[in-house]
Amino acid sequence: MSKTIGILAGSLRKESFSKKLANAVLNMAPEGFKFKVISLADLPIYNQDFDDNHEVPQAIIAFREEMASVDGIIFITPEYNRSVPAVLKNALDVGSRPYGKSVWDAKPAAVFSNSPGNLSAFGANHHLRQSLVFLNVPTMQQPEVYLPKVNELFNENGILKEGSTKEFLKKAVDAYITWFKKNS
Repeated sequence: MSKTIGILAGSLRKESFSKKLANAVLNMAPEGFKFKVISLADLPIYNQDFDDNHEVPQAIIAFREEMASVDGIIFITPEYNRSVPAVLKNALDVGSRPYGKSVWDAKPAAVFSNSPGNLSAFGANHHLRQSLVFLNVPTMQQPEVYLPKVNELFNENGILKEGSTKEFLKKAVDAYITWFKKNS
């Protein structure tokens, strides 16, 4: 039976580097695994009243159902102001509610961060990991994946160029699959 890994890109921008990386990772699924990119574009900002008043928007219901159907998660995040982008934090909040029905619970994850700068979204990577600890999401520790100068990694068609970064990303995906098998 095939395992499904959801890939969440923490950016809404049309030409997002995180989305381009998600598409590159999508093609790295090994035999027995299906990778799928899950969009965050339609999620409204979470409001507890949605659940309290039984007025949950369809986009949130669909997101929760889709996340509940995956076996693991690869988060691909940029960094905004030394932290996680709001769209990704909102997705965590949406999926963690209603209380006691979190779609995140015990799903093995990996965090890949990226930035046009040299720091490679180090702050976002670690802030995301802090939230994942609370949500009981076991997260792969090694290899750590920080991708600097992400704006230089794609060709004119938005495809990840051949080379050391693509090879590293493939090794990281393979390491995640090995780690996933031990932790699921």
